[in-house]
Amino acid sequence: MTVLDTLGRPVRDLRISVTDRCNFRCVYCMPKEVFGHEYRFLPRRELLTFEEIERVARVFVDLGVHKLRITGGEPLLRRDLELLIAQLAALGDDLDVTLTTNAALLAQKAKVLADAGLSRITVSLDSLDDEVFRAMNDVDFPVARVLAGIDAAADAGLPVKVNVVVKRGLNEASILDIARRFRGTGHTVRFIEFMDVGATNGWRLDDVVPAAEIVSTIGAEFPLEPVEAAYRGEVAERYRYRDGAGEIGVIASVTQPFCGNCTRARISADGKLYTCLFAIRGHDLRALLRSDSADQLDETIRAVWTRRADRYSEIRTEGTSALRKVEMSYIGG
Repeated sequence: MTVLDTLGRPVRDLRISVTDRCNFRCVYCMPKEVFGHEYRFLPRRELLTFEEIERVARVFVDLGVHKLRITGGEPLLRRDLELLIAQLAALGDDLDVTLTTNAALLAQKAKVLADAGLSRITVSLDSLDDEVFRAMNDVDFPVARVLAGIDAAADAGLPVKVNVVVKRGLNEASILDIARRFRGTGHTVRFIEFMDVGATNGWRLDDVVPAAEIVSTIGAEFPLEPVEAAYRGEVAERYRYRDGAGEIGVIASVTQPFCGNCTRARISADGKLYTCLFAIRGHDLRALLRSDSADQLDETIRAVWTRRADRYSEIRTEGTSALRKVEMSYIGG
């Protein structure tokens, strides 16, 4: 049964973090050097088990969710992740089960994930320039191994999207390189404005490269035309190359907010339900799952969603941007 929030938005997309750990330290997500901040990773007992994740996902599917996206941290660090993929894929024949990864481990895992029932995969890749990429991941990881992971996913039959977070003064020079690299490959690229998620990434509005500038930069070399959204709540504005060589998308949460059509919910690795990427606090489902009241899960999730009124990006100000919001590495983007 479909449920609607206070603004009439259904829940269609559930993002599930399976770990808060990551083998990268990307500057916009989990930076190494943050004054006065130390990362405390969750002990294993605090993570939701695969069975608990499946139980939560089943409720959301019953409430109208069509897409389950596995995130982290870096989800491929979670042992035996393919077992969870198989459990989730079994929840519905038409269910879209996807995964977002930095691809450090993807070359080894792509086939087993595809065999388990993964529908498609999204790879984070912020530059093709090896020096820039190593600086952005801040663990000296080479771009060639990410490209190898993308190739392995394609070889396994997984459709691939490439996500590029663009930060002024860091990687905007990589926009055209990435567009050139993936034109005609069948892979879709999504360019994402640098967002004020969390409190540790040093976000400033001056660091944002607007989506309109990204589209203009690419369109000057490869003419583009807009594509209509495929469904309500699609976050990317899509453009296709006029010569038929594929498409790109831009996600403009800062300059062109899309809260009015947001249909996404998020579960953190320790079982908290968040109804906004920019939330300050979540709703503890793990405690409920591990209590004598676990049979109230459906009722609790339904109540949280029907009370939802989030529209952070539409009301963003200097004041709201300074709030200590949940970190990207914890909630999974």
